[in-house]
Amino acid sequence: MHFGLINGHGGIIDFVYQTSGKQFHHPNGRSIYEGDFNRKVVARIMALCALHGYTATDIVPELQDISRTERIRRTDALYAVHKDFVLIEIHANAGKGTGFEVFTSVGETGSDPLAEMMIDSMERTLRPFKLRADTSDGDRDKEANFHIIRTVKCRAFLIECAFMDTWEPDCRMMLENPDQFAEAIFNGMINIQKHLS
Repeated sequence: MHFGLINGHGGIIDFVYQTSGKQFHHPNGRSIYEGDFNRKVVARIMALCALHGYTATDIVPELQDISRTERIRRTDALYAVHKDFVLIEIHANAGKGTGFEVFTSVGETGSDPLAEMMIDSMERTLRPFKLRADTSDGDRDKEANFHIIRTVKCRAFLIECAFMDTWEPDCRMMLENPDQFAEAIFNGMINIQKHLS
């Protein structure tokens, strides 16, 4: 199985954040930039994959904010070579909530059971964070028309790791221990691979 990882939004180049918005500045003086956090998570996942012999591709290694069209093109090119390809898009949330979410596109797709396997592993690894679930259709992932996961040809889901604008416990953990989120997602990738191999 071959995993692809997309870190949402741009990173920081010469102290300049590459995506307008997608950041939060807390009253305690701490700030978080979503694209920078996403890249830290992806970098750690890639390191864990290399260490443990799993196959993954960082689809957006650049610090620039690469267009959705190009992200989709790169993903579909990988899927053309690896028919067992699975895309995981990584983001940080906002809206004053707490916890993590896993999204698939609308309707029953081949991505839904993979999202459930990811949820199982993240729930075990990310305590005290709680899953923000939608069980109305019989599973726990949420559904949305997010452009990339809706458009790519392979199975795909999107993870909202935690809330940037909620300091405790979400943003504090995102700033101080992004590896915790990476390890939770990596455990989910192992879970998926074990079930599908």
